[in-house]
Amino acid sequence: MLTLARCQLEDTAQAMTEVFVIRNQLGHYWGKSKAWVDGSQAKLVLRTPHRDEAVNTLFELSSKDVDLRGEVVAARLSERGEPIIEPSQVPLPLEPTAEEAGDTGGRDASATGEGPAKGADAESAA
Repeated sequence: MLTLARCQLEDTAQAMTEVFVIRNQLGHYWGKSKAWVDGSQAKLVLRTPHRDEAVNTLFELSSKDVDLRGEVVAARLSERGEPIIEPSQVPLPLEPTAEEAGDTGGRDASATGEGPAKGADAESAA
């Protein structure tokens, strides 16, 4: 009959309750919605049972964002199956909405330098 040493049983039990999450340099976590979250709601954080999956995801993220300094972190699971993580103390950056991104604040494009000159400047350039 096969018997396992006590330390092997503990390692197996620990591996079953451990997942891997991705954390960036600001302490934010990569979320299930494919956006950074602060970690205050652990259920929104992407977690993988295998370290290599998290490493692959981090590699893909860093290839799109060269300023990203991320790491794969092992986290234990709570009784509810959520990772036990420390929320970031740095607030998430506000992302502009589609309207704000395209809005020039009521100015025409020439005032912002984003388009062809209009008015007297266009006539003098011709």
